[in-house]
Amino acid sequence: MRFEILVLRVFENLRSPLAAGSEARAEPPRRGRGSVRIIAGMLSLKSASSERWIAQVDSHLDEILIDHAHCEKKAAGTAMNLMFAYVEDEELCQEMTRIIHEELAHFHLVLGLLRRRNIRFRRLTPSAYGRKLNDLVRKNEPARAVDRLLVAGLIEARSCERFDLLRQHVPDAELAEFYGSLFESEARHHSTYVRLARHYASSEAVDQRLEELAAEEARIVAEGEEKPRMHS
Repeated sequence: MRFEILVLRVFENLRSPLAAGSEARAEPPRRGRGSVRIIAGMLSLKSASSERWIAQVDSHLDEILIDHAHCEKKAAGTAMNLMFAYVEDEELCQEMTRIIHEELAHFHLVLGLLRRRNIRFRRLTPSAYGRKLNDLVRKNEPARAVDRLLVAGLIEARSCERFDLLRQHVPDAELAEFYGSLFESEARHHSTYVRLARHYASSEAVDQRLEELAAEEARIVAEGEEKPRMHS
C-alpha cells in the first residue's frame, strides 16, 4: 500500500472513536521528500524538516534518542497541566488522561530502547523550541486555552513528522519499526488538541489561529539549533 494512502486512512480513522485505542504497525516504505511535505501539510505544519536536522540525526543519534525520552515525559506533563487548568472541561480531562497514559508509556518504551543500546539516559539541556512556541501563547482566557492546546498540537505534529523521517531514514530495522509504531498516536494527539481548542473559540477562529501559530512554528524550526535534539 502506498504510504500516502496509509496516512489518509490514519487521518480518516481519527474521526472515529473506535480509532482511539489503535496503533499503526505498518512497515514504512522508503519515500521521497515530496511525500514528507504531504505529511507535514496533513499535520497542519507549514514546513517539512530540513536536511540540517537529518545531518544531526546521522551525527548524534544517541542524543536524539535521549532527548526523545525527555520529550515524552514533557508531553505527559503538558497534558497534566492542561487537565488541572481546565478541570471543568470533562471531555478535555478524559482526553488528557488518555494522553498522559500514552506519553508515559512511550517514555518507558524509549528508556527500554536506550537500555538495549547501552545508552545512558541522562539530563540534557533542552532545545528552545518549546519555550519559543509557548512564548506565543496569549495571556487572557479563553484565548490562552486555545493557544495552549494548539501549541501542544503543533508540537505533537512536529514529533509525528520527525518520527516518520526517522523511520524512513535510519538504516536500523529496530529503530525504523519503533518509530513507525509511534506515528499514529502522535497524529491522533495532534488532532485531539486541535479539536479541544474548539471548545474555547469558534472553528473559524481556531483555524485562523492555527495558521498563525503554524507559520511561527515553521519559522522557529527553520532557525534551528546547534544542539542535536528531537526538535532542534
